[in-house]
Amino acid sequence: MFDANFKVHGVRKVWRQMQREGFDIARCTVERLMRDLGLQGVIRGKPVKTTISDKAAPCPLDQVNRQFHAPAPNMLWVSDFPYVATWAGFVYVAFVIDVYARYIVGWRVSRTAHASLVLDARTQAIHDRCPVHRGGLIHHGDRGSQYVSIKYTERLAEAGIGPSVGSVGDSNDNALAETINGLYKAEVIHRRGPWRSFEAVEYATLEWVDWFNNRRLLAPISNIPPAQAEQRYYAMLDDTPGVA
Repeated sequence: MFDANFKVHGVRKVWRQMQREGFDIARCTVERLMRDLGLQGVIRGKPVKTTISDKAAPCPLDQVNRQFHAPAPNMLWVSDFPYVATWAGFVYVAFVIDVYARYIVGWRVSRTAHASLVLDARTQAIHDRCPVHRGGLIHHGDRGSQYVSIKYTERLAEAGIGPSVGSVGDSNDNALAETINGLYKAEVIHRRGPWRSFEAVEYATLEWVDWFNNRRLLAPISNIPPAQAEQRYYAMLDDTPGVA
């Protein structure tokens, strides 16, 4: 059914070609058969893998279980880092997001995807937010070796933050961070590229984070910016009798 030329096509093109040739076959069937035969469409360019699993490293449990909701700021942070192609090579951008209002509390741009990238983003978040030590804050990331390194786990423990890690290769386990990455790619990287240098990406990211936190309207928080959502929360606390 599948000839050698199908090895360069994705599921959609194979399915359409089969339909053209008179085979009444469902797209899901094509997907299953290609998977069983080990066939995969050709990917242009060299794929970049940012989630590198380290099976030998001790791994925290998943304390989030895909429930990306928080009753207050500084209760749940999520992290991830997309990559950006520039003329000088790949650049990696780490974000730390407070789940309550989708506020980006820390970020860092680096030429490498080492643990220091996410450590620096998290350090910025702690410096800016000053969360209560052992106050119940959970930090959730994927199972990439950057997030399960001993140094990274130790730094979280020192700050009194509970670690949480999702499963390998499943974006749903870090869906909120993936959503912010998608907005960043759509609103900055794809719209304003191609990118010449590390410095250009870093400056554009700085501008976008400021706009995102303070001026971008987000539907999940009633179409207001993240900063305003947090201000409303703290104003509500001030107006609540008996709450210091």
